[in-house]
Amino acid sequence: MSLHLHRLLPALAVVALAMALPPATASTSGVRVDAFAAQPLSYADGHRPPWRTAPRRVSVGEHAAKIALEAVGIPYRWGGTSPETGFDCSGLVRWAYGRLGVDVPHSSYALWSSGIPVERARMKPGDVLVFSGIGHVGLYLGGGRMVHAPYSGTKVQVVGLARTNYGRRLVGVRRVTLA
Repeated sequence: MSLHLHRLLPALAVVALAMALPPATASTSGVRVDAFAAQPLSYADGHRPPWRTAPRRVSVGEHAAKIALEAVGIPYRWGGTSPETGFDCSGLVRWAYGRLGVDVPHSSYALWSSGIPVERARMKPGDVLVFSGIGHVGLYLGGGRMVHAPYSGTKVQVVGLARTNYGRRLVGVRRVTLA
């Protein structure tokens, strides 16, 4: 073989390989594009490709639970409904949902009869937890925890249901509904 052919063989092998493989694709925005034609690839079956999953939707309840966490450390105040004046238990729930434009009652008794009942095993963040005597409520955070404004002399806090008396006193769970 001539010296000239020895130099060309590796280049010819790359060209042959490139012609045998499917076209290269690139993705910058989550849509696969053919690198040569700059056209989105179509999927005959209409299904999303496995690398392109829909973003997880966050519920209003999850948003309310996160907002309620902003109040941790604010003093309890009977009848309170704001960070400036302090919170009672139902005032905290009302404030968190109110920041999202959702009107809920400022009364643990009214919260007990609003929304939809949920089984304890199906609790989700933002569900209203109602305790024995129906005189106290908190917002479920997930993972067996809740945020609540307990009583005079305390501050808004996060507690675990299993490690406190609250877990034994839970009598109902209500899910806030929109309209």
